[in-house]
Amino acid sequence: HINLDGLGDDPFSTLFSEELGTVIQVPSSEVAEVAAIFTKAGLNSVLHEIGALSTDDRLTVSRGGKTLYKESCKNLLQLWSETSCRIQAMRDNPESASQEMATLLQPNPGLSVHTTFKVDKDICAPFIHKARPRVAILREQGVNSQLEMAAAFDRARFEAVDVHMSDILSGDVSLADFQGLAACGGFSYGDVLGAGEGWAKTILYNSRARDQFSGFFQRQDTFTLGVCNGCQMVSNLKSLIPGAEHWPRFVRNNSEQFEARFSLVRIDDSPSVLLAGMAGSHMPIAVAHGEGRAEFESPIALGLLEGSATVSMRFIDNQLKVTEHYPANPNGSPHGITGVTSSDGRVTIMMPHPERVFRAATNSWRPAEWKGDGGWMRLFRNARVFVN
Repeated sequence: HINLDGLGDDPFSTLFSEELGTVIQVPSSEVAEVAAIFTKAGLNSVLHEIGALSTDDRLTVSRGGKTLYKESCKNLLQLWSETSCRIQAMRDNPESASQEMATLLQPNPGLSVHTTFKVDKDICAPFIHKARPRVAILREQGVNSQLEMAAAFDRARFEAVDVHMSDILSGDVSLADFQGLAACGGFSYGDVLGAGEGWAKTILYNSRARDQFSGFFQRQDTFTLGVCNGCQMVSNLKSLIPGAEHWPRFVRNNSEQFEARFSLVRIDDSPSVLLAGMAGSHMPIAVAHGEGRAEFESPIALGLLEGSATVSMRFIDNQLKVTEHYPANPNGSPHGITGVTSSDGRVTIMMPHPERVFRAATNSWRPAEWKGDGGWMRLFRNARVFVN
């Protein structure tokens, strides 16, 4: 409810000024305190109380006790968004534009969190005095998420080691010296060779690298995490990974756009050692990819993956339903699939970025009870428990 009474004879010169300004919202009980702060700073002349929240989901403008304008917020949102929707339909995928527009008009409870584990419980505490196992933070030209990944594993009491593909190709570094492997996100080779496929080919078509990765995947004491570009890359190595024969490849988003969002996902029951104890949870997570849609050779191939119980993560909407609709599903993957694991659970790949939100402070929204750690820190601690 906007009340123009406190804006003088010409309220529109204040509301629509071309000078720098901002609108802030505070609880009614703190209005006087805020006003006092502005007065102390000598800014009381530019502070105006312009309204309060209404309870009927309508925007009302009044002056002198008379209603000048009243309209539902839903209709105003539709009117405001229509131009953007039309541009989006011409520039990108019109179906995605239509789905997003329809979402705007539906009831939306917003993001939510439910965890089947205690977020602040450090399950790595028993290993505080033990030697830190080594995890290879693997990157290639164009990868850009290695620092966050290293920080997450460091907090989980690993020794995070920066490993570039050139180190492996030259023989300077051997995966035999590591218990963990984390293939990081980014844009390997600028994605001009296909999402992660160029990176994978440097392994598949180099005998030294191929033998190292194959040997690493065969060992029973190792784990692998592939995220975003690293997910795409590892998915193309499935011929080397036991129990990964039903995995999809990842191709261009249905929206035809790079998607950087804070999306809601559900963790499914799977053998993944990295998601142990997390099944049934749902949490928001950072998403940043242009080629993240899971593609299967046929409906039969999709059915085989579903039947193998190796789907570990799915996009859900704010009503907590698995979805293929944009933008809750930012890439259009069938059945909302955005994370899979090998049949023994030692290799897990996912399009979203848990390493970017393992700290509570880096979540753009979080429950009030999340203080130091975010919910995704559990994934990295699970890795530490697995290697013991």
